[in-house]
Amino acid sequence: MPDLARELETLAEGARQSIGAAADERALEDLRVRFLGKKGEISLVLRGMGQLAPEERPRVGEVANRVRDEVESLLARARERLDSAKLEQELRGTPLDVTLPGRRLLPRGHRHPVTRATDEIVSIFSRLGYDVASGPEIELDWYNFEALNIPKDHPARDMQDTFYVDEATLGSGAGSILLRTHTSPIQIRAMRRAGAPPVRVVAPGRVYRSDYDQTHSPMFHQVEGFCVGPRITFADLKGTLAAFARAFFGPETRTRFRPSYFPFVEPGAEADVSCSLCGGTGRRDGGRCGTCKGTGWLEVLGSGMVHPKVLENVGFDPREVTGFAFGMGVERMAMLKYGIGDLRLFYENDLRFLGQF
Repeated sequence: MPDLARELETLAEGARQSIGAAADERALEDLRVRFLGKKGEISLVLRGMGQLAPEERPRVGEVANRVRDEVESLLARARERLDSAKLEQELRGTPLDVTLPGRRLLPRGHRHPVTRATDEIVSIFSRLGYDVASGPEIELDWYNFEALNIPKDHPARDMQDTFYVDEATLGSGAGSILLRTHTSPIQIRAMRRAGAPPVRVVAPGRVYRSDYDQTHSPMFHQVEGFCVGPRITFADLKGTLAAFARAFFGPETRTRFRPSYFPFVEPGAEADVSCSLCGGTGRRDGGRCGTCKGTGWLEVLGSGMVHPKVLENVGFDPREVTGFAFGMGVERMAMLKYGIGDLRLFYENDLRFLGQF
């Protein structure tokens, strides 16, 4: 019958000598695996316990636990010894002068033009008294479409335009789950959260649509803004957007509004600004301005008075309060402000492009 207790004691003596002589972390790790691993020496010895008499097993088990604890303790002390030696060596090395000025190893980065445009837009509306709000990018059909008066047969609900995550109808009746196609759902969430007017919010964020070409991206950025309260009129909308355009594009910028249809506003309008490159003349460098195509105007955003059904959907009485809303694509605003001709440049991470900002 094997004397496993004696083998374990012999193994412990070998571990003391080997661990005491270990010169680095790699050697310590090899010794840990050698003695304590699943196929290590302690495990190999303990495989013979099945051959022991029942009365011998507790004694051998006690020795095995003691040896294992000792080896673990030896390894821990050895690591402390090596760490102390390493620190001592570093302290005796070449001193580091912490009073020296920092070295500029890499050139400073730049804020992305989309980030710059977003921050500037939000800053302008913040100065006009608007709160900044955000919402989920994975949205419910009710917030993205239903509450905004977008009917079920509207083209925007087609899978060619919208990324659906889950088309199964939810038990709550909220509808399908999708990637939001605009930041307008934040308008609904902000009004429901406020509970009562007045509400004045600007909401930047990413949105998603199934489209990709020179002027469209499947992921892009929008800024939604709205103001709801007693006696809000279209004149307030025009004054607000005119002030924004002058602050963003320059003090000489003019604005105009053209009738347009959006399901969540009535009446609705497209807002144009005078071309900043040709000064609104339509002529540049002796020829037609290519940016505004000779019209002198640039389309920048959609807007209108909040539809009464939208107000009812959030519990507001359209007989008591009115409001206006507007939404703009940040990439388009940046392209117009900085004279960028291809939307895809924003996402190619070309340092020659980004370094200009």
